[in-house]
Amino acid sequence: MHCFRRAPACAAVFAVAALAACSQGPKAASATPPPVADPQASEPAPSRTHPFTGGHTGLDGPVLAVKVDNTRAAKPQRGLRSADIVYVEQVEGGLSRIMAVFSSSLPPQVGPVRSARISDLHILPQFGRPAFAYSGVQGKMRPYVAKAPLVDVSQDKVGGAYSRGGSNPAPYNLYASPKQLLDRAPEAEKARDIGFRFGPAPEAGRPVTSFTARYPSASFRFSWSAAERRWLVSQDGRPDRAAEGGLLGGQTIVIQRAETTRSPFHDFLGDYTPLVRTVGNGTATVLRDGKAYDARWSRPSEQAGTEFTTMSGRPMTFAPGQVWVVLVNAGKPVTP
Repeated sequence: MHCFRRAPACAAVFAVAALAACSQGPKAASATPPPVADPQASEPAPSRTHPFTGGHTGLDGPVLAVKVDNTRAAKPQRGLRSADIVYVEQVEGGLSRIMAVFSSSLPPQVGPVRSARISDLHILPQFGRPAFAYSGVQGKMRPYVAKAPLVDVSQDKVGGAYSRGGSNPAPYNLYASPKQLLDRAPEAEKARDIGFRFGPAPEAGRPVTSFTARYPSASFRFSWSAAERRWLVSQDGRPDRAAEGGLLGGQTIVIQRAETTRSPFHDFLGDYTPLVRTVGNGTATVLRDGKAYDARWSRPSEQAGTEFTTMSGRPMTFAPGQVWVVLVNAGKPVTP
């Protein structure tokens, strides 16, 4: 009976062949049975996305952070539209400066490149060991840069990757080639998880057409463009235009409230350098898809990324695309 169960069901004309197979005894019994289909084998593997943008391009790109001037004399800036993340930090005199992070794509040039600040060294460790481009740093801060987990591709180190040009006067005319910077930094680490989560928008959220973030001597207004599906930036009442054309802006804007204190450093005018404390926890407002969401942020250590959650504790998902993180003082008002 065993052999007949293994024989295929067939018409009587094949009965003799079936009996012959059974008469071979153990050999027939050891025949390999047909493979059984795995119902899960046909399911596609989850597709990878870039941890900075939620996109599908440039997944293995190394990380490059560039300090970019953000004063009126530096406008229009080059390369920011290609950044994955745009950090806005308070600097001396209540003004702001940008740290642009690239990985998924590189523009031909970025700048104007300016000097580093102590807050940068507290933000960068979450990226592992990124390449860091800047022009100059206070003498007292050089030992901190030397000890930081980064690849120094400053103008002093790789001057050939920098050039001056354009209509702005010095020092607002220094630009760098991201490709050349990364060619000089083969040990720069690839992008990794820094806490961002991308996906459909959470429930709730309040419709807004614009939102303003304020520094002591600067302000940023983010206006929702339904046509472009992103938030367009105005600074100090003027549209923030890119040198490549169009307005600057991102698909997700994070207004992150972080304690801002005096650091041991100051500029040549005697104005103190702010220290933005991005380790710890606090509140944030996240703008995406024409809505504003109240959120919380948490970063347990400098080596860890920053987790954003809704007020109910669920992941605060970002819209795929460029993310702006605007670091404002937790003690100062952020006016919608």
